[in-house]
Amino acid sequence: MQIQDLSAWTHDHVFDSGSHAAERGTRIVTWITAIMMVIEIAAGWWFNSMALLADGWHMSSHTVAIGLSAFAYAAARRYARDPRFAFGTWKIEVLAGFASALFLIGVAVLMVTGSVERIFAPQPIHYLEALVIATLGLLVNIACALILGSVHEHHHHGEHGHAPHHHDLNLKSAYVHVLADAATSVLAIAALAGGWLYGWSWLDPVIGIVGAVLVAVWAKNLILETGKVLLDREMDHPVVEEIRTAIEIGNTRITDLHVWRVGKQSYACALSLVTQEGGLTAEKIRDRLAIHEEIVHLTIEIQPYSGVSTTTT
Repeated sequence: MQIQDLSAWTHDHVFDSGSHAAERGTRIVTWITAIMMVIEIAAGWWFNSMALLADGWHMSSHTVAIGLSAFAYAAARRYARDPRFAFGTWKIEVLAGFASALFLIGVAVLMVTGSVERIFAPQPIHYLEALVIATLGLLVNIACALILGSVHEHHHHGEHGHAPHHHDLNLKSAYVHVLADAATSVLAIAALAGGWLYGWSWLDPVIGIVGAVLVAVWAKNLILETGKVLLDREMDHPVVEEIRTAIEIGNTRITDLHVWRVGKQSYACALSLVTQEGGLTAEKIRDRLAIHEEIVHLTIEIQPYSGVSTTTT
C-alpha cells in the first residue's frame, strides 16, 4: 500500500515567530545612534575631549551592532521556512547578539588605548562645548533606551506568559549597547564637569578607562549568554529534569537525552529509553510530555528490555 497524504504527520520548523516590534525598534535606534555618533566624534576631535571622543567611537560600534541586530531579525524572518535550516532561523538572532558583544570588547580595547595615550600626552579641552554635546548624547541614549526598553520589558516578562529567562538575546544585545552608551555618556559628562570646574584634566582619560571596563564587563556577560545558546549548553535547564520526571515512570528509564533551544521559548528534544512496558508507544510518550508546551520538536527511540528496538520521529 502506498501512502498518499502525509500532511497529518508533517510540520514546519518555524519554532520562533520573531518580533516585528523589536525589529522596528532596532531600526529606529540604529538611525538615531548613527546621527549622534557623527556629532560626538566630530565634537570630540574638535574640542579635544578624550571622554567625548571615546563615547563617539563607542557609539559607532553600537551603530554597527544595533544595525546588525535589525538585519538579523529581517534575515531570520526571510529564511524562516528555508528547509536548509534544520531547526529554524532563530539562532541568526543569537549569533548577531554574540557578534555585538565582540564589537563591545573591541571598543573597550580602543577606549583604553586612547585614554592611556592621553594620560601621558594631555591636550587642552574645550570643556563647556564638549559638555553640551555629551549632554545631548545622553538625552539621545535615554530616548533609544526607552524605545528598546519598552519592547525588552514586554518580552522579558513574557508576552506568552513564560518565565523571564526566555528573553530575546538579540534584542537584549541591542539594549545593552544603548545602556552602555548611556553609561559612557554619564561618565563623559562627569569627567568634563570635573575638568571644567576644578581643572582636573586627568579625569577625562581616567573616566575613559573606567567606561571601557564597564563596557567590557557587559560584553563578557552577553558573550556567556549567547555562547551558551549557540553551543547548545542547555542540559542544566529545568525542563530537562521535568522530562525525566514525566518519562521515567515504573520500569521505563531514559538512556540518552538531548535538549536544545530552537527559539526564545521553544526546545527540541531527542531521547532514547528502555522499557519493560509492552504497550508503551511513541504516542504515549508524547502524551506524557504534552504538558510541556515549550517542547516543540520531539524525536523518540523506544527499546524494549528484550533488546529489540523501534525508532519513530
